[in-house]
Amino acid sequence: MKGNIEERAVTLAQYIIENRTTVRAAAKKFGISKSTVHKDLSERLPKFNRPLFLQVKEVLEVNKAQRHIRGGIATRRKYKGC
Repeated sequence: MKGNIEERAVTLAQYIIENRTTVRAAAKKFGISKSTVHKDLSERLPKFNRPLFLQVKEVLEVNKAQRHIRGGIATRRKYKGC
């Protein structure tokens, strides 16, 4: 997914909004690092597409609010052997 950085940022944002997914899942889907996804969405996207940034920011805020729950579920699975 190399090439135009602006195009990549828009593609990532649209994917996250449409699928209500996490930064980690988007990174895995597009074969890039979580750091790159985060930088594209939080630093690069607001400079050239503010409305799209605000939409993706809502999804990321929901993910941030829920991450402690996901972490607890993952820990439970780990120690239960599931």
